[in-house]
Amino acid sequence: MPMTPAADPVSLFRFVLVRTSHPGNIGSAARAIRTMGFTRMELVSPHRFPDREADALAAGADDVLSTAGVHAELVDGLAGCTFVVGLSARRRGINLPELTPREGAAQALAAARRGEQVALVFGNERTGLENDELARCHAMVRIPSVDDFSSLNLSQAVQVMAYEQRLALLGDAPLQAPPEHDRPLADAAQMERFYQHLADTLDDIDFHKGRSPETIMLRLRKLFQRAQPDERELRVLHGILADAQRMAQLANQREG
Repeated sequence: MPMTPAADPVSLFRFVLVRTSHPGNIGSAARAIRTMGFTRMELVSPHRFPDREADALAAGADDVLSTAGVHAELVDGLAGCTFVVGLSARRRGINLPELTPREGAAQALAAARRGEQVALVFGNERTGLENDELARCHAMVRIPSVDDFSSLNLSQAVQVMAYEQRLALLGDAPLQAPPEHDRPLADAAQMERFYQHLADTLDDIDFHKGRSPETIMLRLRKLFQRAQPDERELRVLHGILADAQRMAQLANQREG
């Protein structure tokens, strides 16, 4: 079945806050996205939530807080998403397409208009997104702050992206864009299961031979994130990996 373009792209956006230290920032971020017309927030391992400080700084955006999902792992906060943008203040070792907020908002809107669920992901106030978290993203957005003072408050970063996303929605783009894929894309949870299967298979066939498994997996994640396989293609890849594991097991039995 082809993907169905969304009549209301706003409903396909979520703002994901990862390892938030200060509950006040959760409330301020809720206020920031609500003023731009968005309501879905997902929290990954927040230090404190629910919390009275979050309620106070939400300034009436109670619907955002009351419906916010709370998750132990990022992949759970991304469940269902097929386009993920990570916000980072610093260039990292992860080789992702680096976009301005306006470019990121445009690409996110294009995905939503195709019917894809979209996540905008923000990291911890002090450390930002870690490399393994950015590795789950399809692109990275950097807000172009000055070099000698790039420390932007979490809720301010959320406000910048929510504003840019609102501008994109109010622009002159067509209401619907034709789908680029004729089958549903594999979502974040399905991709994570595939990456685990891939990592296990590389171990089973003794692929690494002294090379860093982490580096190899980061490069392979980048490849498959760029490819954006659909669900049927992912099933084929799982089948290939399962056969490789079976052959490795038979070879080990013969050697034993």
